Amino acid sequence: MSSIRKGLLQTVFSGAYMKRWNDKLRPAELYEVDKQAHKMIIAWLLLQENARDLEAEERRELSDRIAEWGIFDYLFRLVITDIKPPVYYRIKENPEHHRQLVEWVQGELEPVLSTLGDDFWMRFIAYFDPHRKRELADDILAAAHFYASSWEFKLIEGLNAFDDELDEIRESFVEQQASFQKLKGFHELMRPKAHALGKLANLCGQLRFQKRWSQMPRIPETSVMGHMFLVACYSYFFSVVQDACPTRRQNNFFCGLFHDLPEMLTRDIISPVKKSVKELDALIKAYEDEELERRVFEPLREEGYSDIADRLGYLLGTATGSEFHDCIERDGKVEQVTFEELQSLYNDDIYNPKDGEMLKVCDELAAYIEAYTAVRNGISINELNQAMWRLRDKYRKRSIGKIHIGALMSDFD
Repeated sequence: MSSIRKGLLQTVFSGAYMKRWNDKLRPAELYEVDKQAHKMIIAWLLLQENARDLEAEERRELSDRIAEWGIFDYLFRLVITDIKPPVYYRIKENPEHHRQLVEWVQGELEPVLSTLGDDFWMRFIAYFDPHRKRELADDILAAAHFYASSWEFKLIEGLNAFDDELDEIRESFVEQQASFQKLKGFHELMRPKAHALGKLANLCGQLRFQKRWSQMPRIPETSVMGHMFLVACYSYFFSVVQDACPTRRQNNFFCGLFHDLPEMLTRDIISPVKKSVKELDALIKAYEDEELERRVFEPLREEGYSDIADRLGYLLGTATGSEFHDCIERDGKVEQVTFEELQSLYNDDIYNPKDGEMLKVCDELAAYIEAYTAVRNGISINELNQAMWRLRDKYRKRSIGKIHIGALMSDFD
């Protein structure tokens, strides 16, 4: 039977420590968890463009693979963190050396991933099979990886004119970019000032600069973007344990990935502030909706991407008023349901189901781990301890489906 354990959650969180471009001068610290979030946002945009003409089942399969394979790539990267990309590419050129590396990584990850069940573990093993045929999902993930890495390179390029590796890195990016030109949507993404897709991709990238809990010290200082990726992964793992259908799994992943997108427009306003003034929470929500429409949805629709705007709106819960509402689609209309109904009646691809209550649990679980980790790292201030106490008290006796949240949090004692 599959389950969620502390080790899995902490393994995913460890990307918040991993610094990128560590041998280069950087205007701000760049972390692996932020890059992975940006990569998967780009992968979702490319998915929308490349799946438009596919049959429903093909689209479902492609979306599921992009979400799950993106997680697999991230977990693999966490283990080989000390291997620089040029060295890793050399290893991949030697099949025997690469096989040995993959087997070692799988051995390192088996203790934390095996709790998700045999099916999940076997899919993880199969993904790294050297004889697996390359698919569209691989191309989309590779292009998304390229975009996120090149976005970071543009940040540091001007500060490293003295670095004799810079020309070689720049040439490598130019060569890689040429290889993705035939992928639908890629050209538009690379032009942030000329296309709505590019503007949205660039706008999302800026969430890595927005720190959570900004009024208090923490180690590590997770960003809004990194937090979104953590919630996306946790939501996917929770979905696996709940035996969610493929569409529900992928909806939950991408909903987690985008759930704080409105905070790009209003900043990360903490709950006590929202609740300190009567009706302030509702006012902030109304402003977020207005800004989302003006800066995200409207530009997409004006350039012919209404389907992407509608899809993103569904993930963000625009029809029901919150991304934390459980909902389905039936006869072309969005309906709000309960978690129990979602689990027992609508856990089927035909309803396009999406969790809201479980997403909220994952959102607050990620916040709990952020506070817990900071306290364990010596930042034991009242605000962090109080936040941990509030969340543990809230979930002490709470279960959602097959998962007891209080028991999971008690693992962190």
